[in-house]
Amino acid sequence: MEFGIFVQGYVGKRAETDPLAEHKALMEEAQYIVQADASGFKYAWATEHHFLEEYSHLSANDVFLGYLAHATDRIHLGSGIFNPLASVNHPVKVAEKAAMLDHLSEGRFEFGTGRGAGSHEILGFMPGITDMDSTREMWEETIAEFPKMWLQEEYPGFQGKHWSLPPRKVLPKPYGKSHPPMWYAAGSPSSYAMAGKKGLGVLGFSVQKVSDMEWVLEAYKNAVRDAEPIAGFVNDNVMVTSTAICAETHDKAVEIAVGGGLNYLQSLLFRYHDTFPRPEGIPEWPELLPDYTAEIIELLIAEELMICGDPGEVLQQCKRWEQAGADQLTFGLPVGVSYEHTMNSIKLIGEHVIPHIDTDPVHRTTRFRDAA
Repeated sequence: MEFGIFVQGYVGKRAETDPLAEHKALMEEAQYIVQADASGFKYAWATEHHFLEEYSHLSANDVFLGYLAHATDRIHLGSGIFNPLASVNHPVKVAEKAAMLDHLSEGRFEFGTGRGAGSHEILGFMPGITDMDSTREMWEETIAEFPKMWLQEEYPGFQGKHWSLPPRKVLPKPYGKSHPPMWYAAGSPSSYAMAGKKGLGVLGFSVQKVSDMEWVLEAYKNAVRDAEPIAGFVNDNVMVTSTAICAETHDKAVEIAVGGGLNYLQSLLFRYHDTFPRPEGIPEWPELLPDYTAEIIELLIAEELMICGDPGEVLQQCKRWEQAGADQLTFGLPVGVSYEHTMNSIKLIGEHVIPHIDTDPVHRTTRFRDAA
């Protein structure tokens, strides 16, 4: 199993007291990825979100990743996601940005796409449309065109329902002979199966605990075995996410988690991501989840809903994900936690956890790409 981190430009309530909160959030998260690169993580994923006040101010992730291509040496940099719906980003411009990042990173770019997870965000670009279901058709129409734009000397053009282009040479071409690995941000079992059938890796932002892996793997792995790939190669890969806090002692890790404002993050998540299933007990915004106590944190750890503890405990918790079949475990950093504690978590996981689980120096997606 490989490891990654996930950043989103979370500002939270800090802006109420600090006029530089937005700037600090973006710069700190860039440094988390620089440290993850030095600590042996293989992947870093950066969101593309729009209009999501406090929750995510990382709207121009192509610019963010371009900076990190120069600031890092080995970590793979992924769009988690680029939104290729024509009304949000023209598909050709998405293809161009992806290829440019592939060059700047010298083959370390991972191309994740999706349809967006909330109506407040996506329907802002679609006047007159009120149904998020229409975005599936837009994405389906577009996704198979990217390998053609990248690999064909001259793209023959496209005439679709939602966008069109006459024949053109789409430049630059990606780095090397192939193209970036392709991923899809999936939520439902049917989405996992669809991604597998197309030969795409899955960004499993919807997977909350180890027991969720059963239906994820069944839906995906059955489909990917008989993939009809739209790309130059099959990216047989399921990435899942979990919050992670690692400290020198268990009690210190729990103390950090209690002070991290995780209830506010979860409340914002369900405020904006209205396509996600709403678990029982999640209040409607602006009502918030109650503050997390030490008892709640211990319950979340026991239910395998977060990774938290000393290095030995975190290692065992990560091994549970490996045993369940995850190809990549990505840590959504506890965004209310201080910069110093977050950096310490990254360093401790890099020193005490990753070397005991990810012993292969070659990135999984690099191997797939080189074989294409």
